[in-house]
Amino acid sequence: MARTKQAEPRAKETGVRYVLRPMVSADIPQVMDIERESFPSMWPQTAYSRELKNRLARYFVLVEEGEEGEAGVEPKSLRTRLRKAMRRLLRAEEESPPTRRLIVGLVGVWLMVDQAHVVTIAVREAFRRQGAGGLLLLAATEVAFAENMESVTLEYRRDNEPASALYEKFGLLSVGVRLRYYTDTNEDAVIMTTPPLKSKSYREKYERLKREHLETWGDSYLLPDSF
Repeated sequence: MARTKQAEPRAKETGVRYVLRPMVSADIPQVMDIERESFPSMWPQTAYSRELKNRLARYFVLVEEGEEGEAGVEPKSLRTRLRKAMRRLLRAEEESPPTRRLIVGLVGVWLMVDQAHVVTIAVREAFRRQGAGGLLLLAATEVAFAENMESVTLEYRRDNEPASALYEKFGLLSVGVRLRYYTDTNEDAVIMTTPPLKSKSYREKYERLKREHLETWGDSYLLPDSF
């Protein structure tokens, strides 16, 4: 079906770079917009103000490079900003004004004993099929490695073929089905999980996927050096 309105500028067309950082309370308005666009039948929406205080949860956003009011930030400073943002999350500081930088996607991970469970992953429609989703999945896996998890697991709606293709590309395997899991539509959920993260075969595959992402998208979407 033809599009009726102009799509937002794309990273490779504009030269704008997007970097990953921890979600903070100022991001919630944009994150809620992305969630509504990606999961229109989902109700209630995620209580992100509560989730950001969950010590076993890790939420990240893919955001236009730079701080509010700045033209840009050198890549070297990203780790410093990442550490500062994590400290703010742990202190659960007061609400701050909404960020003015464009957020194009988000990913949330719960640390469940020995598994990193991806509880949400979403990208603005205008930025889909451009590498953002792959980078968010790479980020979830990086969190799992950093937290010494055994595997990464997630669910997706059975009829969501683009999600299935992305997850299979990144080495997740179908391990089961939860019948009528999604209460808004009664759709089934397909459960997928990675092989053991510490296995040599998966680690080699993961490193290859990171190289391919960089070769395909350059620095349009940046993954931090460390979590």
